[in-house]
Amino acid sequence: MSSLFLFSALFSIAGLLVEGSVHEYKGEKFVGRGNALVVHGGSEGIYFSRPSSNKVTFRRPEDLHNFTSGLVQAIIFEVEDRELIGGSAYGGQRAICCTPDLAKLDACTQGEIIHRPSTTNPGFPYVLTTSFSLDKDMAILPSRSIEITKTGMYNLYFMICDPNLKDVVVEEGKTIWKNPTGYLPGRMAPLMNFYAFMSIAFVILGIFWFSQYARFWKEVFPLQNCITLVITLGMFEMALWYFDYAEFNETGVRPTGTTVWAVTFGTVKRTVARLVILIVSMGYGVVRPTLGGLTSKVLMLGGTFFLTSEVLELVENVGAVSDISGKAILFLVLPVALLDAFFILWVFKSLSATLNKLQARRMMVKLDIYRKFTNALAVAVVVSVGWICYELYFKSRDVYNEHWQNAWVIPAFWQFLSFSLLCVICALWAPSQNSMRYSYSDDTNEEFDKDESSLRLIKPASYPTKDGLHAPESRPVTNSNGATDVDTGEEKTA
Repeated sequence: MSSLFLFSALFSIAGLLVEGSVHEYKGEKFVGRGNALVVHGGSEGIYFSRPSSNKVTFRRPEDLHNFTSGLVQAIIFEVEDRELIGGSAYGGQRAICCTPDLAKLDACTQGEIIHRPSTTNPGFPYVLTTSFSLDKDMAILPSRSIEITKTGMYNLYFMICDPNLKDVVVEEGKTIWKNPTGYLPGRMAPLMNFYAFMSIAFVILGIFWFSQYARFWKEVFPLQNCITLVITLGMFEMALWYFDYAEFNETGVRPTGTTVWAVTFGTVKRTVARLVILIVSMGYGVVRPTLGGLTSKVLMLGGTFFLTSEVLELVENVGAVSDISGKAILFLVLPVALLDAFFILWVFKSLSATLNKLQARRMMVKLDIYRKFTNALAVAVVVSVGWICYELYFKSRDVYNEHWQNAWVIPAFWQFLSFSLLCVICALWAPSQNSMRYSYSDDTNEEFDKDESSLRLIKPASYPTKDGLHAPESRPVTNSNGATDVDTGEEKTA
């Protein structure tokens, strides 16, 4: 398939009905990498489109005005051609910029990027060049439209091989990357359709739940109100994510406000969902009216999870336009993972205690529903662990994002799994005319077996008889009809 890059402000790739994004540069500093100075311009999965144009400018320090300098180059290459960038002389250390030894071998031109043409992707790697003229502190890389004929993950780097230009910055500019259906990067494009699907799924679940809620509102108990909140938050989250990607796809610029709201609603939903699962596991509203002294601990855990998860999601999503995953650093990911593990341990410990209590009290209806809930949670945890292992395997084998076309499945799976678990919870605790039988009752004998509650022996004080012996104790016996029969221990004679 053919594709194109529109590099605005440095070079551009624009087109009709296309999909990509706008990468803006302002004051970007070059950093050392090997024997080159580098600025990463972006990475995206590209399909095809038609070209347009623009430019990018570079500025050097004033003390270098009176000198001519080496080149500033931009190189575009498909990730599978990465080995065609750089080289070494006589098997020595690999270099990005041409060294004197390589120049002597006529392998490259000294002071330029080493690159060899691709045999599978004609015209690539693609190199654009500019330089600083005498008495000029600005260098302009003119706009250029580049047509891509092979679908793949393309990378753009600005590079300098002259060490005297280490203080050069990308003054301003932008690059526009486009595909057939809009400005969305190739890896993110399927997520827009996925969130549209999830929005519809939440609407269907909401119609079912709210219709039941309206029909049996007199039978609703607190746990069902919590589930209603989770469904509402989920509907807003899915809609906001869809609008975030739709606006990004339309304009090429990630809408910060919409992204922040989508992240926040998602974080609140995940926090509330975890707290609901935890308090249900503790028996709140079912076998106990309150959490007692645990309330503060539960709220503290929920608040901590919200803060750490919110920061992580904001770093991962706000302003993200490149197709490079895993931007968050370890110290942001680790607290969220540890808190999730703590949630799971606390949930199953509480479930064990609640199941034992229900079994001891012979509350068979509630015991049955809690067993189903436990089984659903166990399946979700096992599937989650399996998916985490797959995700680690996938990312370890995809260091250079070569499998970008399938990468959207990883975040989509977690949304689908949480939605599936929510559907199970809704099915177990849906409002109905019998809802109150699942809620907490002050009757301590609730659901006891008749064998346990029908016979209750009461021992009265004994009294002396004429012969000095104590009469047999009377034992009031409560029969199944609630009447009391008293056995005096005396024989009845005619």
